[in-house]
Parts: sequence; structure tokens; C-alpha cells
Amino acid sequence: MSKRKGKVISDVGAVKSRRVTAVCTEDLPDDTNHQRPSSSIFTHSATGDIGLIESITLKNFMCHHFLSPFHFGPNVNFIVGNNGSGKSAILTALIVGLGGKATVTNRGVSLKDFVKSGENTADITVKLRNRGPDAYKKDVYGDCISIEHRISSDGSRTCRLKNKAGQLISNKKEELTAILDHFNIQLDNPVSILNQEMSKQFLHSKSESDKYKFFMKATLLEQMKRDYIHIKHTKTVTRQQVEKQEECLKDLKQEFLQRKERYENLSSFSEMKEVLENLKKAMAWCLVRDKEQLVQQLREDTEREENNYKHQENLQLCQTKVIQIEKRLQSIKSRIDSLREEQESQSEDSLALKEQVKVISKAHKEQELVYFRAVNKLKQSEQEQNLLQEKINKAKTSISLNSDGETEYTKRQKTLSNVKEQLAELENKCTQLNQEIKTKHQTLFKGKEERDKLRLEERNIQVLYESKLKRKNQLLASRSNKLKRFGDHVPDLLGSIAEAFATGRFHKRPIGPIGACISLKDPTLAVAVECCLRSFMKAFCCDNYKDEAVLQELMSRYYPKGSRPQIIVSPFSEKVYNIHGRKASHPEYPSVLDIFTATSPIVINCLIDMRGIESILIIKEKDKARRVMQQGRPPKNCREAFTVEGDQVYPNRYYTSDLSMAKYLGGDLESEISMLESDLENHQAQLSRFQSHVSSVTEDIMRMESELNSTIMTLKRTLASVNQVKATIAELETAGEEQTDDISSLEEVAHENQQKIQAEEQTVHEAKKELDKHQKMVEDVGCKYSSVRERIDQLSEEMEPLKDEQLKLEAECARHERNLKILENTLKSYEDNVQAMKSDLAQREEELQEYVAKASKISPERQQAPDSTRSVDIEITRLKKKMKVYESSHGEHEQVVREYAEALALYREKTNQVRDLRRFIDRLDNIMADRQNRYKIMRRSLSVRCKLYFNNFLIKMNCCGSMIFDHNNETLSISVKPPGREDDVVSDMRSLSGGERSFSTVCFMLSLWEITESPFRCLDEFDVYMDMHNRRISLDLLLELSERQHLRQFIFITPLTTRSLPKSRLIKIHQLQDPERNRSETGDEDV
Repeated sequence: MSKRKGKVISDVGAVKSRRVTAVCTEDLPDDTNHQRPSSSIFTHSATGDIGLIESITLKNFMCHHFLSPFHFGPNVNFIVGNNGSGKSAILTALIVGLGGKATVTNRGVSLKDFVKSGENTADITVKLRNRGPDAYKKDVYGDCISIEHRISSDGSRTCRLKNKAGQLISNKKEELTAILDHFNIQLDNPVSILNQEMSKQFLHSKSESDKYKFFMKATLLEQMKRDYIHIKHTKTVTRQQVEKQEECLKDLKQEFLQRKERYENLSSFSEMKEVLENLKKAMAWCLVRDKEQLVQQLREDTEREENNYKHQENLQLCQTKVIQIEKRLQSIKSRIDSLREEQESQSEDSLALKEQVKVISKAHKEQELVYFRAVNKLKQSEQEQNLLQEKINKAKTSISLNSDGETEYTKRQKTLSNVKEQLAELENKCTQLNQEIKTKHQTLFKGKEERDKLRLEERNIQVLYESKLKRKNQLLASRSNKLKRFGDHVPDLLGSIAEAFATGRFHKRPIGPIGACISLKDPTLAVAVECCLRSFMKAFCCDNYKDEAVLQELMSRYYPKGSRPQIIVSPFSEKVYNIHGRKASHPEYPSVLDIFTATSPIVINCLIDMRGIESILIIKEKDKARRVMQQGRPPKNCREAFTVEGDQVYPNRYYTSDLSMAKYLGGDLESEISMLESDLENHQAQLSRFQSHVSSVTEDIMRMESELNSTIMTLKRTLASVNQVKATIAELETAGEEQTDDISSLEEVAHENQQKIQAEEQTVHEAKKELDKHQKMVEDVGCKYSSVRERIDQLSEEMEPLKDEQLKLEAECARHERNLKILENTLKSYEDNVQAMKSDLAQREEELQEYVAKASKISPERQQAPDSTRSVDIEITRLKKKMKVYESSHGEHEQVVREYAEALALYREKTNQVRDLRRFIDRLDNIMADRQNRYKIMRRSLSVRCKLYFNNFLIKMNCCGSMIFDHNNETLSISVKPPGREDDVVSDMRSLSGGERSFSTVCFMLSLWEITESPFRCLDEFDVYMDMHNRRISLDLLLELSERQHLRQFIFITPLTTRSLPKSRLIKIHQLQDPERNRSETGDEDV
């Protein structure tokens, strides 16, 4: 903005100087000469053809969706409409569309305030006339320049400058600024654009200094004043810099004299150079002597290393140990495999025997039912035999027939028929009862099986509940002591260890438990680390076997034999093993060694020996672990890997972990306790459900047994009734024949019945025998099943120590394999070292030859230096420093000459610069004094012209007044005497009515228009406070001025009617529609 203002100031100053000259040569203006345009000094093309506003178009601007293009006339334009119709929006859009800031409009603080609510952008298009010989880039833009602005809802805006044909010419703000400067358009000048807010402030302002500032701003005198002040400040700063340069010039002169003195006092130091050359020759042969000694020492070291066979012997010994351990490990693996195969075979036999027990038990129950049926049938036959015997006895005692024999026979036949029907019903009932007994036997058997299963599950949950309850108690105890996580007796054991170490029983204090000595870098890997280390989490480390014996004795106080923590014996080392070359390496996944830190290197060395943690990777995802370990070749030196869930992954197998939560390395103690409490509650609820279920099933079994017994008793009673009915039938059948049948026939029947009883007794005996056989089979199969289960448990017990032994041997084998790799690497390093020593020896010999050759070039004869290389080097360094000090104090010949010439040239250059700056400042003082005088003359001229025009305009209203400028105090006092008041009373503008004050403002603005230049002028609601009389006079004044300045453009905004305006081709009225009609705006109306 400062660049643009500076340019405008120079142009306006030139214009106003010409106008001041014209005013000084004229008499006071009257009505006649006032009709002449004050801008007659400009050509028509310069004022009427460039800078006029041809049209303006708004879209989504402020509260208006679309305002159709307003085509303005070249002279007078009235924009008329009610409040809210968009009058002030057009003026605001004109300022913003020509590049003005939001604050200049007094309608918002940011451009985003002008975007219609609910829309993303607002568009403004302003077209300026560009005709005549003074047009701006006529060949580029043509007769019209189109300025398009797009405002975004975030406050940013883009500008596009187009020619008359609509082609984009530029989108740079500098181009728009150049156009405004060329057209002399000043957006922030109230004379060019006086908006409603600024007019209101001027009307209500009571300060005379504000009026003066308004005058200064309108005439651009304020900008000229600021420019002059800036020039004075710059001149003062420049003068100060010149004074500083004069001080520096004195220092330059002193430096110039010093270098001139050095230039005149140069001397040589060839003697020191000759001594230095001799020392360099001696130094060359000293280096040759040192190199010969180094080569001899290397040759002796190489021969000594070649005769050392210790590494090969250690490697062979370690290989022998590895082979022996592998043989033992293979034997144990074979034994475990055979036991596992036997265990699997026994498990299959156990399942088959279990099924066989079920089948035989079922057959035993059925045979028991057959046996009871045969017994009941035998008892029935015996009862029939007893009845026959009674009949025989009665027949023997009977001696006569009854006279009514035929009648008795008929009765007996009817009774016999009824009894046979009763017998059929009883036999049918017996069949139903037998079927019911069989069904209840099966239901009872299923109920007992279900009860056994429920009791087994109840026992499993009870064991799990007790295990988690024990774990919870350990965690609760570990709140005060974290060591109780590793066992209730661990704190006491560590106390005993500390006491024994204090008394000197241990050579070195044991370390443990190992789990308490490590901490994870990533707590989420706790389960994986615990699954990897397993029993080593609770293990202790001892330095020697004597300390192990003492530790075993201390453990026996707290642990029973067989359940003590493991003790690892290995000499303590305060330095971690060098595992370079045998550590598992992968670019993405760390080893177990990388994910935790230990309190002591002993713990890390122990886990490297026993578990090989440097060769175990941690791969969190299962799929990635399988892909890395089993799809292709595993990473180098990697034996196995663990997932975050604890699953163990080998190259050829995969083991799923049964550990769901970390026991020892879990970080969140309260969370684990809370989870255990929740699990305990769930287990307790499950136990309650199982116990209630078992009780319910037991009650059902007891009920079914009671019902079965009741049904059996009912069957027995029914069978007894059947026997009685059969006996009755037999009695009735034989009763009629008792008198005719002889005793021999009854006895014959009794004999046949006796034979039947004997056959049934044989059947009962066979059924009993078969029942005993089934009972024995049940007992035999149960015994076999028990023996198989015992054998399975025995095999499991036998496999446990073998597995522990296998684990120890695998760890020992891994340790020896690691030692073997270390020894192989050591041997390889040894061989590489010997080879490197040989190569180094050869290289040193070549260097020796080079040293000899270089020394011969420096001095063909070998120099015998009695002193050491260091003393010669010290002497050379001392001599060089001495020469350097000499050179620094006197300098080299060429350098001294060059510095002297440079100092002379610089001194002369600075002297000329200071002299030229002094002349420029003096000339600037004269120019500024002249400019200040011209500025005061112009200010006085403009103020006189403004007063004359103001008084002339007041005369139009039959008023008189005064305008007093005080340039010293920067005040402007305006006094107006309205018509009809006393002649000697001149009122201040504050005492005027609203209309009179508005009219006075219009007169003041017209006076400023007469003394300033602009292609167009805008007034917003200038007549809002006027009555009709004052408004009519103001409009006449405005139209009269516009007629005189018919080459200027005027835009007046008013909410009042324009019917009283005269008809003229120079006047154009734009009528805006009311906002509530929501109709598209009508076209412009030409008046």
C-alpha cells in the first residue's frame, strides 16, 4: 500500500499545484464563474473515458442471492430502495470488488462476513471504462476492464482481471493496484466514496480536530505529510550512519598506516628454512627406522601365533561332549516315544474297556431280571402244587355227592368263566408291569451315568477353583511383597539366604528367583516370556556346588522333597556372554534376550546357557510366526519362536499354550486380582449350579428307584394274584369232578406238577448260574479297566522325570552347541587373525619399501639420527611455530604488498563515499525546505478554495457561515447561520437540526469535490436526515455540480423518492425491489 500511495502522492501533488496556480490568478468565485467546471485543466479523454464504473454484479453477497447487473450511466446515478433492498450492499461490493479491505467498508471485520449465510462463495464483478488515449494497456484490455472477485467462506478471495472479450489477463493484486493508480481511484478516500457509517460519524462528530483530519484525508494532504515525516526520519538515520562511517574512516586510516609501515620493514628468514630442511631429512630416515622395528615385531608375533594349537584342541573336546550328550538325548527320546506309544495304546484299551463295561453291565441287569422272573414262576408252581395237594386231601375225605350236583356245576362254570377273565386281565397287567420295569431300569441307568458325569465335572471345577483361590491369596500377599508371587515361602527363603550369606556360608550369594530379577520392556509379552522360561522363572543360580548344597539345605526347611525350585550351578560372570554370530537376527522380530532387562548379567548368562534365549524369537501374530518359521528356511540361528499367546513354534511342529494369563511378570496386580475374583465368582456359581443339579439328579434317581421298587412290588402282588386266580380256576375245574375223579388222577396231576416244579427249579438254577457268570464278567472287566488306568498313570509318572531329564539334556546340549559355535568362531577368528597378521606384515613390508624410497628421494644418503622420532618431530614443530610467529608479525612479502594495496584502495573508496553522502544530505535539506514551503502554500490554497466554495453553496440556501482553518493546532471550525435567525448569531453545527446538519455536510462534501479529482464519487444516504426543502436544495446543488462536471460519474444512494428530479439524459435511476417480495430485480429505468 505504501508503494501505491507514494505514486499517488506524486501525481496528485502535480495536479494540485496546477490548480493552485489557477485559483491564485482568478477572482473570488461568483454564480457565473462557479458554473465553469473546476476540472477544466484536464482533457476530456483523461477524465471522461477512463475509470468510470460501467456495471456491477453481485451473487451470494451479504444477504442477497443475486443482484442483476447494474449498468451505471456516465454522469448521475441514483440508487433508490427501501431498507434491506441492497443499496448499501452495492456500495460495499464496489469497495470490495475494487480490492478494498473489509474494514474500509465499515460493514464487517472480515471478508467472510460478506458471504451469504449457507453459501460457500460470493462473487462480485465490476467493469471499468478504459477508453481514450490515456487508457490503461488499451491493446491488452480494450475499452473495458472486468474485475472479478470471488470470496470464500473462510475469508480468502481471488481476483481475476479480464479484457472486454472476457479473456483472463491477470490474477495478481499488483496489476489491480496499478489500474487503480492509473485511474486515480482512492477507495479509502471519503471524497471518492462516503459510506453511511462514515457520514454518520462526521455528522455526529463534535471534535474540530476530526473535521480537520477529514479535510486532510480527503485532499491527500495527510498522506503527503506522513511522507515528508518519513523522509525526515530517513534523512536523520542517514546522517547518523554518515557520522559512524566517519568514525570508521579514522580506523581505516590507522590500519592503512600500519600496513604501510610493515610494507617498508620486510626481512627474510632463509637460515630457519635451511635448518628446517635438514630436520625434515633426518625425520624421513627416523620413520624408516621405526617402520623396520615394527615389521620385525610383526614377523615374530605371526610366527608365535602360527605355533599355537590350543583352539583346535578345545574344539575337538567340545565336539566329543556334544556327541555324547546327543547319544544320551536320543536314548531318552526313544524311551519317551515308547512310553508315549504304550500310553496311547493303553488309552485306546481304556476306552474299549469302558464301553465293554457298559455293555456287560446292561446284560447283567437284563439277566438279573430273567432270574427274578424264573424265581417268581417257581413260587407260583409251588403254590399250585399246594392247592392240588389240598384237593387230593379233600377227595379222600369226600364220600358222597350233593343232591343238587347239576345246579352246583352250572354255578361253578359261570364262576370259572369270570375267574378266567380276571386271570387274563392280571396277565396283561403283569406284561405291562414288566415293560414298565424294563423302561425304569434303563432310565435309572442313564440317570446314574449323568450323575457320575456331573460329579466328575464338579470335581474338575472344584480343583480349578482351589487353584485360582490359591493364586488369588498369593497375589493378595504380593501386594505387600511381590516375591510372594513366586511362592508363599520365597520371602522367608530369601531372608534365610541373606542370613546365611552374612554368616559366610555362601562363597557367592545365590541369585533368584530368576523371574523376580527380570523386567519386560513390553508388558504385553509377559505370557510369551513365561511360556518360554517355564520352570526357570522360579529357579535359583549358584556359583558352585558347595553353595548349591547349602541352598538345598535351606530349601528343605520350606519345601518338601520333589517340589523345590530348580537350582542352576554355573560360575558367576559380571559380563554378559559375547553372543555375536550365534544370536537369532531378524529385521522385524526381536529375540527373547532383546525384550527384557535383568538386574545382573549372571541372570542373562544363566538363561543363555539353560534356555538359549538369544536364539528364540518373539513373533506376536500366529500367522506370521508360522510363515517365518515353517514356510521356507527359518531365520539364521533361530531354533524356535513364541507368539504373544505363548504358543511355541518350531520349524516342523506347533504347540498351543494353555497359559492365558501371566503369573509372575504381570504388571497390573489389581487387574489380575479382579479377574481372579470374577473367575472365582463364576466357578462358585458353577459349583452351586452343579451341586444343585447333582442334588436334583440324585433326588430323581431316588425317586425312580422308589418307583421301580414300588412297581416290582406291584408286579409281585399281581403275580401272587395270578397264582391265586389260577389256583381258583384249577379248584373250580376239579371241583365238579371231585366226586367222579378218583384220587389216582389227582395224584397223577400232582406228579406232573411236581415235574414242572423240578424243571422250573432247573431253570432258576441255570439263570442263577448265568447271573453269576455276568457278575464275574463285570468284575473282571472292571478290574482290567482299573489296571489299565493305573498303568496309564504309572506311564505318566515315568515320563515326567524323563521329560525333565530330556529338558536338562537339551539345555546342556544347546549350551555345548553354543560353546561349539563359539569355539568354531574363535578358531575361525584365530585363523583369520593369523591371516590378517600375515597380510598386515606384507603390507607393512611394502610400506617400509615406500618409506625407504621416499626417504631416499629426500636424502639419498641414510641419515643416522641419534635422537628419537618424537624429539625430531618436536624440533620441527617448534621451528615451524617460530617461523609462523615471524610471518604473523612481519607477514609474507606478497601478502604484505597485497594488503597494503587493498588498504590504500579501501581508504580512498570510503573517503569518497562519505564525501558524496555529505553532499547528498545537504542537497536533500534544501529540497525538503522547498517542498515544505510548497506544501504549506498548497494547504493554504486548498483551504481557501474550500471555504469559498462552502460559502457559495450556503448562499444557495439563503444561509451564511464560516469555515476557520487552524493549521497550527490542526482544527477546523464550521459555523452556520440558518435563515430566519438573528444576524449576529452564527451557530455551531452541533446546534443545527438533523436536516440542516445533513445539508451542511453536503455543502462541505461539494466543496471538497471542487478541489479534488476522482473519476467517480459516491454518497450513501446523504439526505436521510433532511426535510424536503433542504433535500430539494441539496439535490439541486448536486445536479448543478454534476452538470458542470458532466465528464465525471456520480452515484447517490437514497431511501427516499426521486420523483421530484428533473428529466435529463444525464440522470439514471436504479429502483431496487423491496426485500419481502422475493422477486427478481427489474431492469434499470432511464430517466
